[in-house]
Amino acid sequence: MAFASIAAISATPPLTWVLHDGKAGMASQALGLAEAAGFPFIEKRLEVRFPWTRLPPRLWFLPLAAARATDATLSPPWPDLAIACGRNAAVPALAIRRASGGRTLAVQIQDPGVGHSEFDLLVIPEHDRLRGPRVIVTRGAVHRVTRTRLAAEAGRFPVLAALPRPILSVLIGGANKAYRLTLRRVSEIAEAVADVLRNQGGSALVTPSRRTGAAGTALLRDRLENLPVAIWDGCGENPYFAYLALGDAFMVTADSVSMISEAAATGKPVHILDLDGGNAKFDRFHAAMQEAGITRPFSGRIESWSYPIPDDTARAGAALRALVLKKLEQRDRG
Repeated sequence: MAFASIAAISATPPLTWVLHDGKAGMASQALGLAEAAGFPFIEKRLEVRFPWTRLPPRLWFLPLAAARATDATLSPPWPDLAIACGRNAAVPALAIRRASGGRTLAVQIQDPGVGHSEFDLLVIPEHDRLRGPRVIVTRGAVHRVTRTRLAAEAGRFPVLAALPRPILSVLIGGANKAYRLTLRRVSEIAEAVADVLRNQGGSALVTPSRRTGAAGTALLRDRLENLPVAIWDGCGENPYFAYLALGDAFMVTADSVSMISEAAATGKPVHILDLDGGNAKFDRFHAAMQEAGITRPFSGRIESWSYPIPDDTARAGAALRALVLKKLEQRDRG
């Protein structure tokens, strides 16, 4: 269970569930939107059960049985608001809305591919191309990065803060449906980081993801040994937000809209590390971020530039908050 930090909005704030499938990018977006809306919320991480894992979500004819929260079943009392991210959470969110008799407001992040007309609000990155009267369009992914969180996290890891400046934060993803991350490319990325430190000085904070894999993480450690580099090993407290807070510049692999959007929320230079693969959707995202002056392809050196920090998350959160309060007021009057 997680609770957003807010001022009291009413004697009885809306009961809010945040649904996601546990993937870091999905969780960050769903929780970030909930926090930006400013309501207390209950986080529900969903597990898709067999045989539903064999079917696409649109074919789940019993969605509340197909996906259950890790700590409990999805059952009444139904929430006033359900925020979902990704297709694995979209269908359960709509099922909750139907089960509540339409009392639950269903909000979806990313194009779910189903039920567009049923959602009360959709928060859609512009590269998804879905548009409509209930759609809020964002340049990238919504997220949990705020100035307050960055300021707090910067002081929680004094050993990292004491590393030589400038600090280069390196965010590495991995293979997905669009991109491939080979061990050869991991080795090239490690060598690029090493070259930057040797030629431009400073230190590096490197965070692999689950998709990087154990072999990729081990390769990073081997190639960056004896350099001023901290690589998170997945143990203990996650320093991810501290990496964002302390970084003077970023290198981010091209496969993650979420990590790129989170790095952009710092206002610091974001260099994109290309990977094999890609698709039209990612091409549109990368083109939009470059045109906005936020990202640049990594060209061998860390450069310096500035840009207006995107306000997508705050804007979407404010719109969601206004919608929920309006609906609750209408319900009370009715």
